[in-house]
Amino acid sequence: MARDTTDQTPVRSTAELTDYLASGCKPKADFRIGTEHEKFVFFTADNSPVPYFGERSISALLTGMQAKTGWEPIMDGDNIIGLAGPSGAGAISLEPGGQFELSGAPLANLHQTCKESNQHLATLREIAEPLGIRFLGMGGSPKWTLAETPVMPKSRYEIMTRYMPKVGSHGLDMMYRTCTIQVNLDFSSEEDMRRKMQVSLKLQSLATALFASSPFTDGKPNGLLSWRGEIWRDTDNNRSGIIPFAFSADFGFKDYVEWALDVPMYFVVRDGKYHDCTHVTFRQFMAGALKGEIADWEPNMGDWTNHLSTLFPDVRLKRFLEMRGADGGPWRRICALPAFWVGLLYDDTALLAAEDLTRDWTVDEVSALRDAVPSQGLNARHRGIALWDIAREVISISRSGLAARNRLNGDGVDETIFLSPLDEVLAKKSTLAEDMLALYNGRWNRSVEPVFTDYQY
Repeated sequence: MARDTTDQTPVRSTAELTDYLASGCKPKADFRIGTEHEKFVFFTADNSPVPYFGERSISALLTGMQAKTGWEPIMDGDNIIGLAGPSGAGAISLEPGGQFELSGAPLANLHQTCKESNQHLATLREIAEPLGIRFLGMGGSPKWTLAETPVMPKSRYEIMTRYMPKVGSHGLDMMYRTCTIQVNLDFSSEEDMRRKMQVSLKLQSLATALFASSPFTDGKPNGLLSWRGEIWRDTDNNRSGIIPFAFSADFGFKDYVEWALDVPMYFVVRDGKYHDCTHVTFRQFMAGALKGEIADWEPNMGDWTNHLSTLFPDVRLKRFLEMRGADGGPWRRICALPAFWVGLLYDDTALLAAEDLTRDWTVDEVSALRDAVPSQGLNARHRGIALWDIAREVISISRSGLAARNRLNGDGVDETIFLSPLDEVLAKKSTLAEDMLALYNGRWNRSVEPVFTDYQY
């Protein structure tokens, strides 16, 4: 999230919170694609992490990007922590360990998404090259220990850093040592939201397996293909996971709101100051739990939208749906991840086919896949069938959905071209993580250092 919201509209009832989510419904003609991608920032001289402060630093990158793009700086106290583009143009933000994120604009097709990523990375390289800085596309930090990883001066992250060790074993690794590619997609109605939520929750582990790219930790293999996927198995399970209630036949906006109300908060923002609220749920907040603790103790819609951004289910509901299962990766995967989901969810025939494929998948089966995929990847099995075979069927459905959309570029090529990295995974029967491990045991001579050259932006 680029900027914590300040919307002073008072919250008087839970119905207003439900209405907020429902207000995301829009006509299919207005559906958009919002792609987010994170990357690790390193010095090319020694593959060390880039600190926030200094002449060659994260803050220098942001300041340089601000001058180049004219985007508005986002400040936390005296520190620049992001950039906001003109209305509808996206934003740049920082993850806790300095991971550099583009939250892309809501765009009409994947050709525009790829162009946006290209332009962002080209501009970023112009700023970074004179500083001796490059960017690494993969799901987990391959070399730096938690202690070696820089800390960004963002107030919300200070609160999270204190809180995470209380509620899971991997929260700090999630914050400081992972990267993802996400796509945000629209829905037309509560029923459409339900269908898309259920299909994407069931298939999120397949995306984790297809995009697995985090096989190294602390300079050596970690025994996993998606360390990031393993981290999410024990980060903060009160706010993470497959949210079983969403599998219900009558799941709706109100059910998500009722769940979110009982998740502990992280903070509220008042006059630019962050107040630690990890001791209360949003429901308790609405009942007056902060009265006497902060002057402006009554909840507002800004508090609610910020709270929604601190929930981490595999598919997150806001006024759109966020697909959150994939590791970060090289440039072509920034286009492949949204292509995978757009093909499945934005074409009616493809969505129905994906529903038919997964209709009777149970919560327990989906949970078992989520547990197996970090170590087994596409070798994990569902009802005796390897995910490799399920992946072929799902990617075929996605391809048919993209072809049916018939969104062409200037050369008359449709969006199916963006599935090529996934076709290569299936053709080679090797994920990016497995490719990296083969290189580590071969040409890289059991060193992770070459990853910074071979997989840099």
